[in-house]
Amino acid sequence: MTHYEKQSMKEQRAGMEVPESIVQGIAAIVSEAKRQTVVHVNSTLNMMYWQVGKYLVDELHYETYGQYGKSILKGIAARLTSMFGSGFTRTALVRMMNVAQVFSYDEMCATLSHTLTWSHLIDLATIENQAKRLFYQKMCIEQHWSTRQLSRQQDAMLYERTLIAAKPEEEQIKVMTGAEKGELTLEMVLKSSYVVDFLGLQGYYSEKDLEDAILYQLEKFIMELGQGFAFLERQKRISVDSVDYYLDLLFYHRGLNRLVAIDLKLGKFKPEYKGQMELYLKYLQVHEQKPHEQPPIGLLLCSEGNTEHVELMMLGEDDIKVAQYLTELPDKQWFIDKLNRSILIAQENHAISKNRSN
Repeated sequence: MTHYEKQSMKEQRAGMEVPESIVQGIAAIVSEAKRQTVVHVNSTLNMMYWQVGKYLVDELHYETYGQYGKSILKGIAARLTSMFGSGFTRTALVRMMNVAQVFSYDEMCATLSHTLTWSHLIDLATIENQAKRLFYQKMCIEQHWSTRQLSRQQDAMLYERTLIAAKPEEEQIKVMTGAEKGELTLEMVLKSSYVVDFLGLQGYYSEKDLEDAILYQLEKFIMELGQGFAFLERQKRISVDSVDYYLDLLFYHRGLNRLVAIDLKLGKFKPEYKGQMELYLKYLQVHEQKPHEQPPIGLLLCSEGNTEHVELMMLGEDDIKVAQYLTELPDKQWFIDKLNRSILIAQENHAISKNRSN
């Protein structure tokens, strides 16, 4: 055996003796450093684009310039492109200005610059309604949405279908800005309408048919419920005083840290459904809830909507929510009209309650 062969064998034996934990420890340090570098670079670029946009807004007062302002901006873009290359076209500069006009310096420094990409900020800046923009902004941060996911959720009218959308805009903003980092509220997670057109249900069907179809298409159903849901049981037996009841579906939501009891109903909501769900939730709280979990919540999924009845029952004030499931996808105007009706009813009831209290 030659000297080099002996040396090679020694090196191989030495390599085999290296503790894997040390290698993995170093790998973790390197990976974290690379991640931090990406975050830092992203944050720096975001702030640079924002500052360019803010400077242009302050210097040009772009909104009052009209065609003259557009011409100046085109010339500035040409000069910057010759100096720094791509990334400073007139369209890019307009987007920088839009972002700077929508988001404040404090917002950028506190959260946005190091949690979202510039593409996220461009898309969010196009949303005129402040509460709606704040909703999508928070969901992008908390659920790590890509810009493609953001676009898909907007197309699916996610905001318009959430329970929080029916609240007054000031209250929505207060709730979302008051939520701590990593926290999602119940009204942000649950919807007023769920589209289950993928179940293939047409004409007459029973509650069992509905439940069977959901279990068969469980992955798609969970995707419609939203990110963070985990399926636990079907036909959960709840025994009270030797009487057995059966809860249709039991889920768990990681973000809410709660069990989610779902009961499927044909037709409109009826007041007795609330009493039945209250029994289920009390049982789950006593027998199933873990020490680190929040109290369970209930979701009654009905095939028909009766918003006024639900509002009058004051279900929005407790841990039982009612939503409508749709076996066929309606057009977007349907969701808008439904939301507007919900807002109107909520405002009327709020005004009545306020007058009574006075």
